[in-house]
Order: sequence, then C-alpha cells, then structure tokens
Amino acid sequence: VGRALGHGMKVGVVQFIKGAMSTGDELFLRRFPDDVSFHAMGEGYTWETQDRERDVLKAQQAWEQARRFLLDPAYGLVVLDELNIALKYRYLDVHTVIADLLDRPEMQHVVVTGRGAPPELIAVADTVSEMNDVKHAFRAGIAAQAGTEW
Repeated sequence: VGRALGHGMKVGVVQFIKGAMSTGDELFLRRFPDDVSFHAMGEGYTWETQDRERDVLKAQQAWEQARRFLLDPAYGLVVLDELNIALKYRYLDVHTVIADLLDRPEMQHVVVTGRGAPPELIAVADTVSEMNDVKHAFRAGIAAQAGTEW
C-alpha cells in the first residue's frame, strides 16, 4: 500500500474476515482518507462462528464493495485482505470472483491475501507468494500482540 501511495495511486482496501477489532493497518491507513478507502467488513474469525448464513452474507457484502473498487479506474490498487479465507470456506463463488477480477481496468493492481489460495485463482494470477513462519512466538504461549500480529 505504501508503494502505491508513494506513486500517487488511490487505494481501496476490503477486509473480508477482520473487523471485530481495529488493526494497526486499519488505524494507520485511516489517516489518509483522501487516498485510501478502507472497509473492514468481517466480524472476526468466521471459522469459529455458529452462523454460516451470516458469514456468507458478510462475505457477499464485502465482495460488493470490492466489486465497486474493481469497476472504478480511479483506484490504482485494490487490496482484498483475507479473500482467500472467504474462498476457502466457500462464502463466495471462486468463478464469480475471478470473472470480476479479470474484468477490472487494465492497469489496476489487485493484491489478495490469506492462506490457501484456490488453484483457480492461482492460475489467473500474475504473481503468487506464500509466507510461512519458521518460528513464531505463539508456540511459546505468547498471544498475538499489537504492532506485530494486529
């Protein structure tokens, strides 16, 4: 996001899972309301929920916001945070998502985050990176902390 902002691009962010609590990313990016449109549309870690229908509805609402960004050539970068999780749990149809991604303005960049990207999405992506922790404090009983994990 910082690189896009540095180049004068307008940025749209949709968080699909997060939203139950503010993250450092959100708190920082909201400092730039003229340059970043930020939408935290989840309710937390939905795999812990007992209401799948509500989770699907929230993901669909988030996708509608994402689609608005994808249709607007004013946005140089669109970040779809934790979209892969929404796809993994089948809250959204992967083929609809791909069709919308492929139909975006020619020079609009899209970053999709979350573990376990579906093969169909990987097939149409230009770049795919995977992050794996080698050692993490949570294994020693240290909970997620502000400034590093959220």
